Amino acid sequence: MPTHTSPSDSELRPVQGLARTALLKKLSGDEGMFALGASVARVVQLADSDDQGTQSLAYYVLSDVALTQKVLRLANTPTYRAAGGTAVTTISRAISLLGFDNVKTTAMAMLLVDTLVNSKHAHSVRVELEAALCASLVGREMARFSVYQGAEEAAIGALFKNIGALVVASHEHGLFREIALLTAAGKLTQAQAALQVLGCSYDSLSAAILNEWKIPDVIVRSLAPLPPGALKPATGRQEWMRQVVSFSMETARLLARRQGPDSAEGRALAQRYGAALNLDHERLAQMFSTVARDMDGLLESLQMGGHADPDEGGPGLPSVLAQAAMSAAEPAQGSHPSGKPYNAREQLLAGVQEVTQMRAGGHGKVNDIIQAVLETLYRGMGFRFATVCLKDMRSGQYRARVAFGERHVERQAGFVFPTASSDDLFHLAMQNNADLMIADASTPKIRALLPEWHRQLLPDARSFIVLPLVVNSIQLGLFYADRALPAPEGVPPDETSLIRALKGQVLVALTPG
Repeated sequence: MPTHTSPSDSELRPVQGLARTALLKKLSGDEGMFALGASVARVVQLADSDDQGTQSLAYYVLSDVALTQKVLRLANTPTYRAAGGTAVTTISRAISLLGFDNVKTTAMAMLLVDTLVNSKHAHSVRVELEAALCASLVGREMARFSVYQGAEEAAIGALFKNIGALVVASHEHGLFREIALLTAAGKLTQAQAALQVLGCSYDSLSAAILNEWKIPDVIVRSLAPLPPGALKPATGRQEWMRQVVSFSMETARLLARRQGPDSAEGRALAQRYGAALNLDHERLAQMFSTVARDMDGLLESLQMGGHADPDEGGPGLPSVLAQAAMSAAEPAQGSHPSGKPYNAREQLLAGVQEVTQMRAGGHGKVNDIIQAVLETLYRGMGFRFATVCLKDMRSGQYRARVAFGERHVERQAGFVFPTASSDDLFHLAMQNNADLMIADASTPKIRALLPEWHRQLLPDARSFIVLPLVVNSIQLGLFYADRALPAPEGVPPDETSLIRALKGQVLVALTPG
């Protein structure tokens, strides 16, 4: 029988293990892990501050084509897609449907999978990846019923609870197998085996990695191990997070072994955590069922197929996942040299259907409609920058309110011009309520109509559209989107009609009463 002596909270302090130090040094020089850390830190910092938070998260996902496709696949799985509903085609809608915190944690999970998908030790990595993904789903379910503010951070802690084991499996598989064999022999716990091999426990290594990534301390400390035996209700948020993170990973391990709440292990789990987390048998059984269902949807969105079996060998991560990760880097249907997709019509049509359903279902707040339309134009037409400008009565200016694309923060800040009438292209478009679709902005006639602020802000814009927002002869603003290359393919009549239909949905939403 192993000795069940758990490492203390001091395990999270730096440990001078040679293997640990060498591993952290190796990871610091790994470009993939460095990029993963930077991306995770950036996503963790995103806060749900109404429209601004949704916009920031939507832009982050949209900046990665592969991530965009996977989040949209998840939103279109049977778990989330409304019965009989149209396909979800925008990240803005996916965030509305899945929830801000769900998409945020899911994005980090997908980044984790993408970074480690091509490991040489695919089976071991897959087992640990699935445990991480499943634990994050358990953490999310627990956060739904929590009384604590910021409870969703427990799902992030659960996702990275075993990041130490994951990177050892991926980067030092010999050490990973040695720890597994020592644990399987029954004389040492996993923590003790890792301490013997690495000089620190997996929990300590996980905390060290998250510290390297500059993850907030409240999440790092949630990885600390718990004392043995039945736990008492937490006296504060930090203790509750530690309980949830540990419970989430233990539950994930049980689900991986196909053990339910009525198994001996399931009853032991309930005895240890039931009182602390207010989990009776019925609620525990419901959680197992919900997480198992959601896990199937998540694996489907990642194209990971069935679950890995930790008790069997096998090929591990299927080649289809690696292929998906590679092929997702380019639009599936290809695009013109300008960047405009060949299937622009289909993408615009799907966007029109989605926005129409949003309004018909009563879920279409004005800001949600505007953001969904802007995203459809940005993705569907392959623009490099897209924004919506609205009149600011106090300053007497038109000011960009939402933007997607390259350098969107800088360009949004600079996309400001006076409301006073002028003979430049933007004012003329609004005065005449004329949609402009410019295939080549370098022609003398077009250049002469561009205002100085636009030439300075976007000097390399070579093709663009301007869609005025005019309601009852009142000029409210406009949509603008551009590319750095001319678009000689133009905008055929069917695409033009769909673009106007999208704009029409915004105009209806902006019309009082």
